[in-house]
Amino acid sequence: MPLLTPTTRIPVARIGAALAAVLLAVLLGSPSRGEAAPRPAPNPEPVHRPIADQPSGPGGPTGRNYFTYDLAPGATITDHVGVTNLGDRPLTFAVYGTDAYTTTDGAFALLPSDRAATDVGAWIGVERRNWTVQPGRRADIPFRLTVPRDATPGDHTGGVIAAVAQDGVTADGQRVRLDQRIAARVYLRVAGEVRPAVTVETVRVDYDTPLNPIGRADLTVTYRIRNSGNVRVGGTGAVVVDGPGGWTLSRTSPVDLPELLPGAEFTVTERVTGVPPALRLTATVDLAPTTVDTALPPVRRTASVWAPPWLLIAAPAAAGAWLHLRRRRRRPTSAAPSTTPGPAPVSEPPATVAPAGPASVSEPSAAPGGPADASRAPVAGTAEPPAGGTAAGAR
Repeated sequence: MPLLTPTTRIPVARIGAALAAVLLAVLLGSPSRGEAAPRPAPNPEPVHRPIADQPSGPGGPTGRNYFTYDLAPGATITDHVGVTNLGDRPLTFAVYGTDAYTTTDGAFALLPSDRAATDVGAWIGVERRNWTVQPGRRADIPFRLTVPRDATPGDHTGGVIAAVAQDGVTADGQRVRLDQRIAARVYLRVAGEVRPAVTVETVRVDYDTPLNPIGRADLTVTYRIRNSGNVRVGGTGAVVVDGPGGWTLSRTSPVDLPELLPGAEFTVTERVTGVPPALRLTATVDLAPTTVDTALPPVRRTASVWAPPWLLIAAPAAAGAWLHLRRRRRRPTSAAPSTTPGPAPVSEPPATVAPAGPASVSEPSAAPGGPADASRAPVAGTAEPPAGGTAAGAR
């Protein structure tokens, strides 16, 4: 391949055209040569079959929203469910009873088709399972509900399901068979002792303390409630946040609790905004539970979390440390003994103590013709006689 030399000329127009083609291909996302453009995936959604399921009677719907019964243990009742085919071709429905439960997010749900009922759903009997309904027609299907003699008092909840099978296609083109289910709820109250009860099992408080002592932060309260009675309950819940000494800092508006079936539990998370760091925060969960019949006594539970105003605590601590250090610097220090050699100290000779005995006093010499020195006068009674003579007055 020939090398480019300073005299080689490249057409500017050709370069510009090539760059424009590349830029257009990038922007439009056109496939390169030899590659086919991807085809859209098949629609995975199955065909919707319009059907309806509602409480009914021998002559048609009765205007009820749910099947609601109050029965004693051992009692039997016969009722009807209306199943309507709103489509344009005949449909075959599977009609059966099942149990209900409360989901973790508080929704009402029925057991899936692969789980057998053990409560009120097992007490519902249908003459046959499969029923074919013509387009635009309704079938009022009878069923029988028999309460066992050993059934526990309280609420038993379930549903009467009408399910129709249909074919669908997944994203990778595989054909699957799906069940479309509709149901009418069944609320059964078995006679006996009714024990409504709601328990707040746990309360957790989270608070991110702000550095600014006059700032505000969010406080999150998470609590779990359980229906520990034998009837379904609902109600409202609120959270009250107090500081030291019971000083109320914030309060949330009451929120509606979902309907909890017996034994069900539900977790609530409340976010309280604008809470100051008041050293110690106490959150009180205040529930006002109710049943379908009456209101229940309030239920309360508290939990606390530390929320120290760090700057207000750190400022006095820093000031105290500074004052302590300043006082230590001002305190006089004692001089250490010098190790430098110097002149030896002069020690005075010890005083000589004369031995006890008669003290000899020498007479002072007197000048001729003059009086004796008074400072040298002998002490009376201690004068000694002159040598070789007798004492005066002994003559």
